[in-house]
Amino acid sequence: MNSEFGSLKKMSTISKSVESPVSARNMSFVGYSDMAGKGDGVQVMIHRGHAYVGHSFNNGISIINVRDPSKPDCVNFIDCPPNTRSLHLQIHDDLLIAINGPSVWSMEAFQDPKNYFSGSIAEKLAATGISFEAGIRMFDVSNPADPREIGFMPTGGFGPHRVWYDGGQYAYASIHFDGYSDHIFASIDMSDPTKPEIVGRWAIGGMNEAAGESPTWDPKYRYAVHHGLVSGEYAFVAWRDGGMTVLDVSDPHKMKLLAHRNWTSTFGGGTHSCLPLLDRDLLVVADEPNSSNCETGKRYVWVFDIKDLTNPISISTMPEPSEIDYCQKPGGFGPHNLHENRKGSFQSSKLIFGTYHNAGVRAWDISNPFRPAEVGHYVPPDPLSLVDPRPNRPKVVQSTDVYVDPDGLMYVTDKNAGLYILQFEGD
Repeated sequence: MNSEFGSLKKMSTISKSVESPVSARNMSFVGYSDMAGKGDGVQVMIHRGHAYVGHSFNNGISIINVRDPSKPDCVNFIDCPPNTRSLHLQIHDDLLIAINGPSVWSMEAFQDPKNYFSGSIAEKLAATGISFEAGIRMFDVSNPADPREIGFMPTGGFGPHRVWYDGGQYAYASIHFDGYSDHIFASIDMSDPTKPEIVGRWAIGGMNEAAGESPTWDPKYRYAVHHGLVSGEYAFVAWRDGGMTVLDVSDPHKMKLLAHRNWTSTFGGGTHSCLPLLDRDLLVVADEPNSSNCETGKRYVWVFDIKDLTNPISISTMPEPSEIDYCQKPGGFGPHNLHENRKGSFQSSKLIFGTYHNAGVRAWDISNPFRPAEVGHYVPPDPLSLVDPRPNRPKVVQSTDVYVDPDGLMYVTDKNAGLYILQFEGD
């Protein structure tokens, strides 16, 4: 990063109630969109001057023209089938990959989030009797404002949660298949994107119920792949309460376990995101909070030494936000997603970006991986209204995802508060 990143001046007419952060350092406001009233953003991708945002509650994908980042403009919305959402997506070249999974927060069984974050949810979903379309959709986005669907891969079960694709022959996804207790890790042959094909599966022992396996862990825990990132021949996979695995995916048809680490019994679980930095033999791992007000303890962003991929060793954690006591602030406090160093985006093995729920978005310098330092943050104001349909939800900022472009522009989503576009101004 360099000082030129601070050169983009805001030219917004958005109200000061949206522009003014609760707290900020080395990050400034550039633009904002309420995404046409669909403020519940999750994963965000940038392609050809457009932001593609998956939603947690509104069942579809918003497309926002961000060619002038100070004046983002919603230009389209891709609907999902009934009771189905596309909260996670990927874009490479002109291919958009979007998951189709159950819109759980609209279902009575999951109005209490604890029912989602604890134990296996396969039986809970089946008990609802609600039908949805489980699979992965493929779109041609060569016309960025008007995607054209070119393929669909049904998966059965309750389908995928998140997918990783950064080019090449294979994509990787967390998918629930019939006969398994929850999401497992799957490889997908993308040779023909109109007809993607599952070619490999890997699960922690005890998850393949159809094969007679049974869980060896406490049933209060949820062992399920959130997602995994692939670097070179290795996949780094987050398993919620199942910890983290390193897999050899040199043959995507026959993935092999190299290491499994799980710190749930001590630090509460919720492992969400893995960011491999193979050029430095490092791995950054974020654990997601699954309660409000730190009720079930704090969650952390960990740094692992992975010189020996069969023996990852935790060497530090990122410093926690400390401007106020965030555990006393409503909503979840703790990490969510890490910027993924995708091709075409900002890439660094020393500067890490991540969202932190009610503490906004953070940037850390890990030049010294044993002593990470925070080098920037931005805490947006609380949303003006709620999109979340669940009862008794707090009206508070809950930053969910961040995408950083090569010039330091940051696209930050929220569960209710829309899309913020910020400028990182650090060095």
